[in-house]
Amino acid sequence: MKRILLLCLATALFVIGNASAYGLYLSCTPTQISVSQTLKCSVNSDFPAGTSFDLVFYRSQYTTTEISRQSVTLQGGNATPQYRLFDTKGLQAGQYKVEVQFSGTEASSLRSGSITDQIIQLVDRSGDITITSPMTQTIGNALLVGGSIANEGNNGVELKVTGETTGQVVFQQQYIRTTSNGGTSAGVFSQQVTITQPDDYDAEFDDVGGYIGTVTFHVVSPTPVPTATTIPVATAPLTTTPALTPPPTPVVTPTKSPLPVTVVIGALGICIVLSSGLRKKQK
Repeated sequence: MKRILLLCLATALFVIGNASAYGLYLSCTPTQISVSQTLKCSVNSDFPAGTSFDLVFYRSQYTTTEISRQSVTLQGGNATPQYRLFDTKGLQAGQYKVEVQFSGTEASSLRSGSITDQIIQLVDRSGDITITSPMTQTIGNALLVGGSIANEGNNGVELKVTGETTGQVVFQQQYIRTTSNGGTSAGVFSQQVTITQPDDYDAEFDDVGGYIGTVTFHVVSPTPVPTATTIPVATAPLTTTPALTPPPTPVVTPTKSPLPVTVVIGALGICIVLSSGLRKKQK
């Protein structure tokens, strides 16, 4: 009898305890996503309206590294879930975790069976994409999206192209053809997308396994061809230069060479002899 009474008392205490406890249920789906996809998490709880806590997203490997956190304030009513989105762009592949963190003692009031954390696996498939078309293309010829997807074969791949500045979808998400190349498992694709203005365009690839990756193409305006400009050349007035008259050739006067000394002495001697002869006749 005593044993029955003790069992009833324990059951009553358990019921009373659970009646004052609250449930909280965290759900992030899918639990495996590709890098650059957005992780979507929801929280359902019957905690009183106004109860607040943080959802913390962090890398959970050998050590934990916080990536981001978002605050949640319950509005009341278990049927009204709270949603939060976490960006995974630029993260490495690996194991991550989303966890509820209270700033007060609310965790002690959690009902058994509550779910306050969830493991997330990030996979990186961007390396499966090989682009062979130019990453920078000129408007008028753009946009050619060409390349291959590893292990895709003839299965096809989903393509969606969006302008980064305008956010306009210029190629609605749809499957395009892929073909095996030379017996390999890669699927080769080529798709021409009509572009009307320069911008950066994100080409997103998906297949039956989900998101593969995004490649950004740069579409630019054509470089204008410079036109040849003729520069007028000033023409100097024509002046006539008179022909130069060569100076008269100077008359060269021959220079007389001086007489030899012997001739002069001989002449003087003759003059003396003649003078002596004339004097004798006069006497």
